[in-house]
Amino acid sequence: MRTLLVTGVAGFIGFHTAVRLLDMGYRVVGVDNINDYYSVALKHDRLAKISGHKNAANFTFVKADLASKGCLSAIFERYRFDEVIHLGAQAGVRYSIQNPQAYVDSNVTGTLNVFELSSMFDVKHVLYASSSSVYGNSVETPFSSEKSLASHPVSMYAATKRMNEMMAHVYAHQNGLPLTGLRFFTVYGPWGRPDMAMFKFAERIINGQPIELYNHGEHYRDFTYVSDIVQGIVSLLDAVPKAGVYADDAPDRAVAPCRVFNIGAQTPVHLMTMVNLMEEALQKKAVKIMLPMQTGDVMTTNADVEPLVEAINYRPQTTLKDGVFAFVDWFRTYYR
Repeated sequence: MRTLLVTGVAGFIGFHTAVRLLDMGYRVVGVDNINDYYSVALKHDRLAKISGHKNAANFTFVKADLASKGCLSAIFERYRFDEVIHLGAQAGVRYSIQNPQAYVDSNVTGTLNVFELSSMFDVKHVLYASSSSVYGNSVETPFSSEKSLASHPVSMYAATKRMNEMMAHVYAHQNGLPLTGLRFFTVYGPWGRPDMAMFKFAERIINGQPIELYNHGEHYRDFTYVSDIVQGIVSLLDAVPKAGVYADDAPDRAVAPCRVFNIGAQTPVHLMTMVNLMEEALQKKAVKIMLPMQTGDVMTTNADVEPLVEAINYRPQTTLKDGVFAFVDWFRTYYR
């Protein structure tokens, strides 16, 4: 039985990934430090949901901080992972303006430890979370993981994610560690994060409170339903990068077993379209407050997923309407 490490397992994507891996019959070791950036209760409820899985005997949870190399080393020593799915990170673009040190500790030091230990313990393949935020305010769309430089991030969160990609290339080049980066695009769905727009909008609309629309709502987002994200992740497990294969489209990666993919819906949607769908699902109109552009935000996200289509025949299955309605159904149930 393959044994996989999933970091950030109590987080939104980590939780859904762990459930899918258990469905597939893998042994999963989940690591999370359960920080209080958002509701700790929600994180514990996600873990409780995993513990109720029919294959829960194959799941082990370890509370640990990725920035603690000694603690993480003991976990690698004990379980000898076949693959690693590194999703643990300090999330949130706007919070990175207030507390940049938290992002360096978690996203840089923590990721460095994961890469170092994966190399030391001969892990076959490491998949790690990056973000569409690395593209900054690029005007060239759709964003290409193979042609866009992504060299001008506009938040500390984005900067740390771009640094993760550069560290990955170093470990792939120097140590031969196969690494695949995943640039996620506006992930949403049941069990989502309370700091994300869809969650905030649902809560405020239900309670009759106004929602805040930055840049006067003139944003476009490549909303991607969480199950489509997870399908991309698990499908990439066996798509192990090979050294010397990608010279034509990425000369700097020609000698390294290292790739970066976008995972998105490739369908940018005007923010007001999402708000309208949420109003429909909730059967209640939103009171809207229009505000200027916020520091660290970007105008548009738009994923070019053709390299992922070629690699694993990736095809998002969930429409925005179906996804918004599914999220609202979960939200109503979870919060009674």
